[in-house]
Amino acid sequence: MKSIVCLHSLTPEQVGQIKQAAPGYDLIVKNKKELSAEQVQNAEVLLGWSKTIVEDALLATSKLKWVQTWSAGVDTLPLERLRDKGVLLTSASGVHAIPISESIIGMMLSFSRQLHMAVRHQLKKEWKSDLSVPGLATLGEISGKTLVIVGVGEIGRETARLAKAFGMRVIGVRRSDQPEPHVDRMYTMDGLHEALGQGDYIVNILPLTAETRRIFNAAAWNATKEGAYFFNVGRGPTVDTDALMDALKSGRLSGAGLDVFEAEPLPADHPLWDMEQVIITPHVAGSNDRYTERVIDIFTENLKSYAQGQKPPRNLVDYGRMY
Repeated sequence: MKSIVCLHSLTPEQVGQIKQAAPGYDLIVKNKKELSAEQVQNAEVLLGWSKTIVEDALLATSKLKWVQTWSAGVDTLPLERLRDKGVLLTSASGVHAIPISESIIGMMLSFSRQLHMAVRHQLKKEWKSDLSVPGLATLGEISGKTLVIVGVGEIGRETARLAKAFGMRVIGVRRSDQPEPHVDRMYTMDGLHEALGQGDYIVNILPLTAETRRIFNAAAWNATKEGAYFFNVGRGPTVDTDALMDALKSGRLSGAGLDVFEAEPLPADHPLWDMEQVIITPHVAGSNDRYTERVIDIFTENLKSYAQGQKPPRNLVDYGRMY
């Protein structure tokens, strides 16, 4: 019997959902430490991925034909080896749309209303009505401001929808300049710097590719509207951290909300920790209590087509683009 191996815990209902989508397949649900080499090598479909199973999964004699990742990003997988073996690869893109967009809005509101400073004063039991970071703006509002979303996909669309509800103007940047319902103007990547020059708030949701590595560098910050706020919920290495800190210190950027970093975990002695105009979250913007539910919904939709001899319709990765 054909085999599906899932590396993550599932509820009985989710097991039933998968079996109903592909009744001719055996489903094995085990964590990576419990799996035998034989089970990995016999798996035609892998739900989830781990570095510990790479060699068994990619043997010339293994039966692997499709990997559905548990994550939206695929830059940590051995893409060349998967491509050379002819393995279909699908991501969990879209699973983060609601929690990450809410995290973005939360960070924007924290800066506009200086909530991050209020919390700092609260921890010191200080009553201060002046919540401003020295040299930077005090209480404001996001209504009427311009949000630039770099990398408009599922997360960007939801962020744009929420931003419009707050009365913001929304500019998008991505590979295609095709319009989106809640985006006032869309640029291609060639227009990145022009777009940055208009943003009061800038959100990076780009995947990590050869083209996007350190795309937010000194030149990008020089093109940015002075006093803008920057948020990174995409990939850490798309940002030149030293150039970012220079932009924060000079006032070119008023603040930054960072969920991802070039090196994770962020070292305890890193200067970003001590910068009052920075909000740090430990790569959790996409985490929530419905994550598994949404991954399984994506997987079972793909599985129904795959079981019928068709390619998975959702989030099929283009190895050339690396996403």
